[in-house]
Amino acid sequence: MTERKPPGVPFESWVDKQIRDAERRGEFARLPGAGKPLPQGTDTTYDELWWIKRKMAREGLSVLPPTLALRKEAEDTFAAALRAPSERIVRKLVEDINVKIRDVMFKPPPGPPLGMKPYDVEEVVRQWRERREAAE
Repeated sequence: MTERKPPGVPFESWVDKQIRDAERRGEFARLPGAGKPLPQGTDTTYDELWWIKRKMAREGLSVLPPTLALRKEAEDTFAAALRAPSERIVRKLVEDINVKIRDVMFKPPPGPPLGMKPYDVEEVVRQWRERREAAE
């Protein structure tokens, strides 16, 4: 714990003395980020959620509105269906994502509109067969 400023000592000189003493003790020697530039964005206005945003960036997380998250999931599922090893798995993947798409179509959450309709299972299976035949 730091000591209290003695009465009659100017604040600036007391703080400078505290810093010099800490430097002599080596308390600034191995601080994280020592010798590195300051992080970008430090000159912007204060954001109360700065620490949450920094943590999410460090962890590689992002928060999307539910409809955009579903759109991404649907695109990933479609790509996975085209790479699936069997027709049964293709049908299962597409049917499962279609259930989620229909739910959002009939009970839209807040945020941007989904802008998608359920996939045609037979069309996806046809594309899957064509890709499989082309690869053989």
